Amino acid sequence: MIEFIDVYKQFEQIPSLSSWFKLLPLQINSWKENQLHGHFYEWFKSLEHLPLLKPQYLNITSNIEASDGNINNIQSQGIKKLLYNLMPWRKGPYSLYGIKINSEWRSDWKWNRIIPHISSLKNKIILDVGCGNGYYMWRMIGNGAYLVIGIDPNQLFLFQFEAIRKLLNNDRRLHVLPFKIEQLPSLQSFDMVFSMGVLYHQRCPLTHILQLKNQLKSGGELVLETIIVRDNNNLLIPKERYAKMRNVFFIPSANLLEKWLKKNNFIDIRIVDYSVTTYKEQRSTKWMNSQSLSNFLDRYNVNKTVEGYPAPVRAILIAKKP
Repeated sequence: MIEFIDVYKQFEQIPSLSSWFKLLPLQINSWKENQLHGHFYEWFKSLEHLPLLKPQYLNITSNIEASDGNINNIQSQGIKKLLYNLMPWRKGPYSLYGIKINSEWRSDWKWNRIIPHISSLKNKIILDVGCGNGYYMWRMIGNGAYLVIGIDPNQLFLFQFEAIRKLLNNDRRLHVLPFKIEQLPSLQSFDMVFSMGVLYHQRCPLTHILQLKNQLKSGGELVLETIIVRDNNNLLIPKERYAKMRNVFFIPSANLLEKWLKKNNFIDIRIVDYSVTTYKEQRSTKWMNSQSLSNFLDRYNVNKTVEGYPAPVRAILIAKKP
């Protein structure tokens, strides 16, 4: 069983997180008793068999790469097989001991679009909402963050994160918890909150923005990345699916999204990037061998989804809590 003892200890030592520290053990116990995935123990077995490694070389600043000359090819192949058991790998890439996890998303490209525009991460306490397997969290630590908490209800992502952590010397400066943001109390204690690729999955996006705000301390920074439509002040409400995704509810224009942030009293709002998602950034690989972007877009017109909606364009907005 995955334990969260270190999380409890760290929260106890940070006064601003003390209200969550009191609630967290009850939440974890409820999760263990009622919400474990059917493949939980299968994934746990793979995690348990992974070695705890301390790499001779580690880079989590410009990419995520670890190596050790003492790891031979047989050991590397054994590790690779265990990581294969945790497919599909959505976020990455990772390069670990000669194993290249070529994930569906080139998450490093998104990070490179974000990092020039945000405040310094040095010594910051950060919340990553919908963190996936923690790729961006490692990059945050690599850029000087003091503590990064990620939340994501997908339990496979939790195991992927714990697998990477085990291969990177059991670093305890970052943790993934199997929750949605609505399960968090209003902490008002994080220096920065990231919400990337989450907003369009929310039935009430204004509520989601308020929940993000309630996690920030005064003066804290929100980094919001999401799919948008190009038309000013427009709002796309997909009838059934968008790019074959069932759970896409609202896709606003960047201008409308800026108004939503203002409605929740955010200030210093900046739209810092637009990017069209391409087949090079999101694609099927041997680490994620099911359908991907090329299956989601019109084969005759890449500017449209298979349903006829505008193809994904993503925007990054940065805002501050007063």
